[in-house]
Amino acid sequence: MAGHSQFKNIMHRKGKQDAVRSKLFSKLAREITVAAKLGMPDPAMNPRLRAAVLAARAENMPKDNIDRAIKKALGGDSENYDEIRYEGYGPGGVAVIVEALTDNRNRTASEVRSYFTKSGGALAETGAVSFMFDRIGTVEFDAAKASADAMLEAAIEAGADDVTSDENGHEVVCSVENLHEVARALEAKFGEPRKSGLVWRPQNTVAVDDEVAEKLIRLVDNLNDNDDVQNVYANFELSDAFMAKMGG
Repeated sequence: MAGHSQFKNIMHRKGKQDAVRSKLFSKLAREITVAAKLGMPDPAMNPRLRAAVLAARAENMPKDNIDRAIKKALGGDSENYDEIRYEGYGPGGVAVIVEALTDNRNRTASEVRSYFTKSGGALAETGAVSFMFDRIGTVEFDAAKASADAMLEAAIEAGADDVTSDENGHEVVCSVENLHEVARALEAKFGEPRKSGLVWRPQNTVAVDDEVAEKLIRLVDNLNDNDDVQNVYANFELSDAFMAKMGG
């Protein structure tokens, strides 16, 4: 998991520096609209919408934008988006999962395939790499919200499976089925989490050299820059030297 956490941190930091704000807000709004359309328009009654709103707030998306995205779903004139999962192999044989929301399957598939091909990887059939990941629920809190012991005790009581705590915060892991109940119980105790939702967690990570790492980072960047791509997960581990270089 260490490599996965490093990967998450470095991509998050890079995203903060490089992401075009309007593009990020557009992706967040799309997820909010889809979540509101599939379920109740009230975040308190719709776990997926609640997670989408939390993600938007974490990126300082204005409340007006959030409300507008929810109302768009109620209006009935919003675009119909398909949820698609792409799976493939990046440079070095690294497993990659891409989640997308698209109104044009052919366009998105063609673009995603081209990113893999240009990186020296290849798109594969659905199910080709997802067996190397676990589908889990996560709830994240800032470190200041509770001590590690207090968070662990509350998480176990709420039905969670595991907790990782460090200076960056607390990550509570639970089953997909228990996510809503765990998140609700922890929020009642510690206040609003900074993030909550379903993710793909690699069962094992693959160590890669710096040359492959640079190609992989470029692949992930290209995928994240695509308007239709919502999330990217991969199972590679970066060296400490590469992490230091990227952080510098």
